[in-house]
Amino acid sequence: MTTPPTPLPAHPTDRPSIQIGALVPLTRPGWTEAGRHLLAGLELAARDINDAGGIAGKPLELIVRDTAADPHKATTAVDELAHLGVTALAGEYHSVVARAAATRADALGLPYLCSSAVLDTLTDQPTEWVARLSPPQSRGWQTYADFLLGAGHTHIAAAAEPSLYWASGTRILRDHLTQRGASITELDMRTLTPTAVCDALADRHATALLLLAGHPEPAVPIVKAVRADQRLSHILIGAPAGQPEFTAWATQLGHDGAAIPFLRYLPEHLTPLGTRAEKTLREHLAQAPSFVAYEGYDTITVLAQLLRPHSTNRPRTAPSWPHVSVEGTRGQIQFSRTPGTSVWQWTWPPIQIVDRDPAKPDHFRILHTG
Repeated sequence: MTTPPTPLPAHPTDRPSIQIGALVPLTRPGWTEAGRHLLAGLELAARDINDAGGIAGKPLELIVRDTAADPHKATTAVDELAHLGVTALAGEYHSVVARAAATRADALGLPYLCSSAVLDTLTDQPTEWVARLSPPQSRGWQTYADFLLGAGHTHIAAAAEPSLYWASGTRILRDHLTQRGASITELDMRTLTPTAVCDALADRHATALLLLAGHPEPAVPIVKAVRADQRLSHILIGAPAGQPEFTAWATQLGHDGAAIPFLRYLPEHLTPLGTRAEKTLREHLAQAPSFVAYEGYDTITVLAQLLRPHSTNRPRTAPSWPHVSVEGTRGQIQFSRTPGTSVWQWTWPPIQIVDRDPAKPDHFRILHTG
């Protein structure tokens, strides 16, 4: 079990607090490194808000619950947090888990700002209670498909595991690529070993392989197998879901983990707020903060503005999403309704496609923006 990170220090107070429930994957099978960065951003923003006087004179308090990438556990956590009387929910990284949390929050009438999950449809029906910071999957993954086409890849393979998230990503890529004369072949990771993946790539004359699979298994063994296969020296390995973002990737793969393009949601330059947050996050995490840490910080920054006029009045809070306009770490954040999504959406977060520089695997190169 992964030990949760040490919380950022908060200033004690006797005043009644405004409580926000924070959903974060802190134990396996959750992506714990992403959870650690997300929580660091959430906590730093809460501390900064309290240092500036809190919300309507009341301190902000985070009540953290570990989802462990389990939709059922997330639903139970939402029920518990609602019973405790939290004013709103924040966080979550895993899309399928966030969908379960959003569905339950909508049913309970509990405002929820999703930090980092991208499934286009977070709830089955349009809701006033849920908003999202990260771009919908269709927007990010279509940008990734355009990058592949621009680099000349028209015969693409995807090493895919079964899940709603990976199936949604495959569909988005297939629809976008086939309309432009390219193709994508799905390789079922329930039945194929990394060696069999290499054989399939060689047989099909693919020029790109996309890792639509979990980290570290089976993504890391697939990368090692492809890199070691002389038949596949021309193959571009891609990871639209962002597996190479975190240091565990570089630690496990070294040079083999470089030059694997992935999506991240950062601008070319952070805002002044982002620059200040970056310094503290870097010190706390003992590494460069990922885009997920900034998503966490922005989540609390937005919720603070949303809650200021209404404090703990949930019904009056929900209609306020379209009136939010606040500077985050990555730009000005405002929400609107967008086609194909059921929640309030930041339009639009910045999108980059980057990879780890083969000459300096701890540095990132920006390859494309969308």
